[in-house]
Amino acid sequence: AMFMWSRAARAEPPPSCPMHSSKTREKEKESCPVAKSQSAEAMMAMAKSGQEKEKLNSSNQMPEVSQRPMEGQRRRLSTYRVESTIPKGEYQPSHQLEGKETWTYPSPQQFYNAMKRKGYTPNEADMNQVVAIHNTVNEKTWEKVMEWESLHLNKCPNPRLEKFSGKANDLSSKARIMTWLGYTAPFDRHDWVVDRCGTKVRYIIDFYTGTPMAGMPISMHLDVRPAPDSAGAVMDHVRMMGRSLRQWIFG
Repeated sequence: AMFMWSRAARAEPPPSCPMHSSKTREKEKESCPVAKSQSAEAMMAMAKSGQEKEKLNSSNQMPEVSQRPMEGQRRRLSTYRVESTIPKGEYQPSHQLEGKETWTYPSPQQFYNAMKRKGYTPNEADMNQVVAIHNTVNEKTWEKVMEWESLHLNKCPNPRLEKFSGKANDLSSKARIMTWLGYTAPFDRHDWVVDRCGTKVRYIIDFYTGTPMAGMPISMHLDVRPAPDSAGAVMDHVRMMGRSLRQWIFG
């Protein structure tokens, strides 16, 4: 499964996807197009917390969970796993299916099992919605990665996601600076490593809550960018700023 929740750095993650800022930022809000109940909202928050109780894959700090029903489970949950549109690199973690070209998301049963082992009491009826939101967030994240990768499509038309890791305990440098300026810290962080035709490029993804909109109670801002750990990545930031400036000037 493509488990994209990570260990929570804070005692109480927000009830909706990431956190509201203490100052209104004039940034685009990315909204999950799946409505969910209050209980589902709470479970998404719980899924982001308490992972220290979960058995983790040492390669990416993500949980490994089975498809078997848990003791005391009141209704059957689907074990069907949705295939993402995110191309998979050569690395083959144990939770992924052999021979697949794209990453595979966790099933509702796997998501439920992970939460039960963390000591929570999730409602089976909410699992389909929770998993759908989880999957939507990851698809949107890959879209944003591809906006950056479009700077290199002439040299690498088919970048792939090599691996990912949860780093909620580690504020990125940018997020730390933003908190110094009075903004709320992101509720979660992931690092994704993209295989750009042989060149490994690390991306940082900070997750923030946005303002809920009518019909879409969950609103999320994703701050996706290459880690500034190489001259090429720094140059990409400069090029992207130039692209944004041209769009702002010329529409």
